[in-house]
Amino acid sequence: MEGLGKRLRERAQALGLTDTEVARRAGLGERRYGHYIQDRHEPDLGTLVKIASVLGATTDSLLLPEQGEASSERQALMARLTAAAEAMEVDDLRPVVRMLEVLVEDRRSRGRPAEKEG
Repeated sequence: MEGLGKRLRERAQALGLTDTEVARRAGLGERRYGHYIQDRHEPDLGTLVKIASVLGATTDSLLLPEQGEASSERQALMARLTAAAEAMEVDDLRPVVRMLEVLVEDRRSRGRPAEKEG
């Protein structure tokens, strides 16, 4: 799985997360997670799924080389949005979701579809 560590670190940095925070959220020890980001050990499937969830990524996106740059900005933004939402309480999440829905409704009502790249 050469390159997995680099992709883990890049994804975490894009989300503004430290290695320590990713490890904590995934329920892993810092040392254990450190082995993964340094490509010393490979996580088992269950651990990889936990890490991918924390990073708002799929296991494929962490295991496979980047498939193209066109959608990478959108994917990074979606990952940031997902990570932020997962850290929120339900009472705080409700108005955020409603704000996003209002933005989409406004774009549609003005005849401008919500932009979607990739």
